[in-house]
Amino acid sequence: MSARRGRKSHEEEAENHERWAVSYADMMTVLLATFIVLYAMSAIDQEKFEELRQSLALGFGHEAASIIPGSTGTMLGLESFEIAPDFTTVATEGAEGGGQATPISQETLDFLAAAREYEQLSDVRKELEERLAEKGLDANVTFQIDERGLVVGLVGSNVFFDADTADLTQVARKVVDTLAGPLRAERRELSIEGHANTLPSSNFASNWELSSERATRVLRRFVESGRIAPERVAATGYGDARPAVAGRSDAALESNRRVDIVVQSSASEEVRALLPEIAEAIETGALTPEELRAQLVAAATEKEAGDL
Repeated sequence: MSARRGRKSHEEEAENHERWAVSYADMMTVLLATFIVLYAMSAIDQEKFEELRQSLALGFGHEAASIIPGSTGTMLGLESFEIAPDFTTVATEGAEGGGQATPISQETLDFLAAAREYEQLSDVRKELEERLAEKGLDANVTFQIDERGLVVGLVGSNVFFDADTADLTQVARKVVDTLAGPLRAERRELSIEGHANTLPSSNFASNWELSSERATRVLRRFVESGRIAPERVAATGYGDARPAVAGRSDAALESNRRVDIVVQSSASEEVRALLPEIAEAIETGALTPEELRAQLVAAATEKEAGDL
């Protein structure tokens, strides 16, 4: 009887079919926490994060590391470095959030690039003028900056060429040799352009041949005596098709007998198109070289401020 009572007291427990809900709830809680962490990481305040990083570094006795924007690591112990500005952004002063970089117009970018190109070509011009002035050879050499670059003109056949010939005079050889020194150090390509006036040639088949031969003689002098790399220089003859001065006066005939040495600009077509405008503004006094330089410095300063 007692054994029967014991068997009744140990009845089998009913199976719990909802036990999976506990594991499921735990998994959903973990996933929710994971997504919250991921969202928080994607919405970090960069400025506050940088302050926290530096304060932690100083707190542990380490020098604050420098991070270059766009890099993947830190650089410690750097002295100083300089990066040429590309003028792609400028800092917006007083903007909400402070110091945010804002894109500027393409027209402004082209003008700044043209101003920088003009300044570099002006430096080449100044050096060439000084070299010629030292030897008293600057009287018949002209300089002009246009959409092609810096144009150095050897004007007047009586000075640089004998009448109706392509032979360089003694003065012409001295001028070319003097120009070769500074131009040899330049990376820009050179274009030697020969021109003639409208008077027919008796020693050549036409003025095309005369102008081409004069340009070739200057080119050979640059390469053979001036040691300018031949791959950087080319010669072209334009005959009388591109006169510098219209008409048939003595002054026009003299001005159109010339050879132009073009220090070519490597800028884009849009930038080169602005070079004559800048040159004219400076020649007329509407813009000074100092003001042009100040604009470049201001743009570079704003660009650096925008990167901070």
